[in-house]
Amino acid sequence: MSILSFIDYILLEKKSSLHTQKAYQSNLEQFEAFLLSEGSKASLEEVSYSEIRSWIVSLIQKGNSTRTVNRKISVLRSYYKFLMRTGSIDSSPLKEHKALKIATQVQLPFSQDEVAQLLDSGHFPDSYLGVLQKTILSLFYYTGIRRSELIELKLLNVDLSKGLIKVLGKRNKERLIPLLPEIKVELQLMLDCQVRNNIDREEGLFFTTQQGFKLTDSFVYATVNDYFSKVSTKTKRSPHVLRHSFATHLLDQGADLNSIKDLLGHSSIAATQHYTHSSMAKIKEVYKSAHPREKKNK
Repeated sequence: MSILSFIDYILLEKKSSLHTQKAYQSNLEQFEAFLLSEGSKASLEEVSYSEIRSWIVSLIQKGNSTRTVNRKISVLRSYYKFLMRTGSIDSSPLKEHKALKIATQVQLPFSQDEVAQLLDSGHFPDSYLGVLQKTILSLFYYTGIRRSELIELKLLNVDLSKGLIKVLGKRNKERLIPLLPEIKVELQLMLDCQVRNNIDREEGLFFTTQQGFKLTDSFVYATVNDYFSKVSTKTKRSPHVLRHSFATHLLDQGADLNSIKDLLGHSSIAATQHYTHSSMAKIKEVYKSAHPREKKNK
């Protein structure tokens, strides 16, 4: 059973995104290359757990984090489940494997001051690139969408008259996100700039390069990282941190968790609760000011 058969399966059956398909294929090909480098004659279907364990050790020795290793092994686990389902193997070599323990890391969002300092600044050049990058950063912060959702956003799914955008999230789930007046202005400026530059859009995408090509993951990541380095000293400056900031700032302003869950496109409230730790100071402040016994003491 080839790797491509598995990739076709997650495309057609699991409705996985293109990003997920590429990541899965890359991980499986990495493991296949490792087996060859070790002189193993076993195919992916024939490997033993000891060979997988050797790969895990080599990944750690190369400096991969436990989170990255767990993600790679999760791909392998999914592959072997697929092989069992198709009758290619009787049991998974990973059936006794336990994921590596991951140290809890608190990922700090950007502060409201940092976001305002950037979006209200003159850091952006007066050019197509400057308008593009400012609109990207603004849309991330005003809507909390994922990087892949922004890159794949279609022009026909941006309705400025109704103040809505429709995005295609994980597992091809669609959701509508409302637009505040400020981001509607930014999006209209982007459209006007594209008209002035005679942009011929690739695949009907809303965001393109000046040549009309689809944006790359690395370009969008670099846009967030480079611009926020001008206003923030935080080590991690990524589109996901900006998404995290969106959720945290809504929580700080009193938004309920279920509404934020729907805006973010999470399938369960548990995923959204990940953002509550960074709002704990605000929660304590509200609790202290609102609790009847505290009011009585005052």
